[in-house]
Amino acid sequence: MKKSDFHFDLPPELIAQVPLAERSASRLLVLDAAARRFEDRALRDLPDLLAPGDLLVFNDTRVVPARLFGRKETGGAAEILIERLTGAHEATAQIGVSKKPREGTAIVLADGTVVRVLGRDGEFFRLRFETTEPLEKLLLRLGRLPLPPYIARDPDAADAERYQTVFAREPGAVAAPTAGLHFDAPLLAALERRGVAVGQVTLHVGAGTFQPMRAERLDQHVMHREWLNVGAGLVEKIRHTRERGGRVVAVGTTVVRALETATRDGVLGPYAGETQIFIFPGYRITSVDALLTNFHLPESTLLMLVSALAGRELILEAYRHAVEQRYRFFSYGDAMLILPDRGQP
Repeated sequence: MKKSDFHFDLPPELIAQVPLAERSASRLLVLDAAARRFEDRALRDLPDLLAPGDLLVFNDTRVVPARLFGRKETGGAAEILIERLTGAHEATAQIGVSKKPREGTAIVLADGTVVRVLGRDGEFFRLRFETTEPLEKLLLRLGRLPLPPYIARDPDAADAERYQTVFAREPGAVAAPTAGLHFDAPLLAALERRGVAVGQVTLHVGAGTFQPMRAERLDQHVMHREWLNVGAGLVEKIRHTRERGGRVVAVGTTVVRALETATRDGVLGPYAGETQIFIFPGYRITSVDALLTNFHLPESTLLMLVSALAGRELILEAYRHAVEQRYRFFSYGDAMLILPDRGQP
């Protein structure tokens, strides 16, 4: 299978540049894979589409202001985009400079903090921040919110709130788990009244999620690393949900990646650590029964993941429908509820 098998034409004007005034005002495309049917709904209809006893699983990661600006010792401007935090004072990052820095190069931030280049890790640089201040605090003080590259504007004050989920708790992501952005207090209250339970995983989304695939063949692609935690409490909730006949509904592809990583020999268990899992058609997802997700980039690994759940042809047909119906795409866009055909082998 090739990367080009997941191409679709997307008019640029359908890429959402700003969030809607209300989080839960988005549209919702419901894909029933067993019936091969699409239904145009509203995100606020979600309680009616779920049943008492179903379990929604969210990603509670929190986006950190991961974009930093400084200068090389030679005076040239440098922009740092943290990819992931690897220690109290270390990180991997992309560096925007006129000439790629070598090992030992120093970048000086606006407050005088020195950032030392330790070497390369694939497409990213390994950095050490020469300060006693924890890196998370430094980012809060000096960093800017890293909006995705397809949002063609600088972040503003509203993004600081709207590019976080309302349940974000664990800092460490440099991109939002965007399916969760649709949820607000009224929608969560309506789901609770419906008898839908909630649970959380943590997966810190890295900047690598926006890196294009370099390999044309899927079996030659190597995924970037991300850190996750699936706790024992959630594992127990999922077990009870399934025993009572309820469905496990992942809110976002990051939840699917976390739960599939934590599944060994068909059994879900607690897990904390890194993942490089790459899910594409041919992989059978067993940890979730449905997925709420945003619309993803052409030829992206996230589009490949949702295709593993409902089939490539049906997903691309749904995307063509979404384009025709003028759905809003990507991080600040509309959502899709995928109900896979569990009768398929």
